[in-house]
Amino acid sequence: MTRPNTPQVLISEVGPRDGLQSVKATMPTADKLRWIDALAAAGLREIEVASFVPAKLLPQMADAAQVVQHALRHSHVRVMALVPNLRGAQAALQAGAQKLTLPVSASPAHSMANVRKSPEAMVEEVRAVLQLRDELAPNVPVEIGMSTAFGCTLQGAVPEDDVVRLALLLAEAGVDEIGLSDTTGMGNPAQVTRLFKRLFQEIGPLTGSAHMHNTRGLGLANCLAAYEAGVRTFDSSLGGLGGCPYAPGASGNVVTEDLVFMFEAMGVSTGIDLTQLMAARLPLQAGLPGEPIYGMTPEAGLPKGWLGH
Repeated sequence: MTRPNTPQVLISEVGPRDGLQSVKATMPTADKLRWIDALAAAGLREIEVASFVPAKLLPQMADAAQVVQHALRHSHVRVMALVPNLRGAQAALQAGAQKLTLPVSASPAHSMANVRKSPEAMVEEVRAVLQLRDELAPNVPVEIGMSTAFGCTLQGAVPEDDVVRLALLLAEAGVDEIGLSDTTGMGNPAQVTRLFKRLFQEIGPLTGSAHMHNTRGLGLANCLAAYEAGVRTFDSSLGGLGGCPYAPGASGNVVTEDLVFMFEAMGVSTGIDLTQLMAARLPLQAGLPGEPIYGMTPEAGLPKGWLGH
């Protein structure tokens, strides 16, 4: 139960997708399902559980349909799936995914490396996915995660005007939400504030999540900057797992445990039980023995007299 009369944010857990795609080992399906169950038990309301891509490219996601169908038993969780194209969207909708995320990169170099299409070609792919969604499952929202919005290790700087222009094209196409991703961890708080404010000015309520990486230690600072700019949905990964395989040097996501601690300590309700959230590290470690996981809050423990959720 969340504390009454406090601001709220939505923490969208992306570890089972973004986290697992970045490790070489393949987590056994049974362990993956136990991990998702533990995340749901901690109070997470949105979990990106899988990516619908060919198993030959990401064998970690070969069980995507089974994972989605299992996650649907948690009625309080919106089950998300990443889909790179129309074929993936069709498979995800058939499996019962309740929200689709499509990656559209603001960097042409990263877009070609990641999906083998230009950003403009991806806008057309998004239009096709939206048409399919309207036919098969009109109530399923389609979110765009705009990759490399704050810089690209392949291209270098990404002009903010390019990010805004692409967002306007996607908004015109009819998507439900457009978030900004710091795929390579190149962003800084001033840049994050500036770009999200521009996005709110241009596309208003379509402005979606902040997906920050902690590559250079600025993940939480960038999340706070996004919050102060008006963002209320934040992607993060338990234990800080994650990273794009097609963006050199793109290391882990913001640690969910640290993000929840920061917001709860500020009096901003997440609806997540932090003790149970930290316990969800156990099935993660059991399924990926030897894989390093991160988090300052789990290492330090909760402060004496902690009054978070």
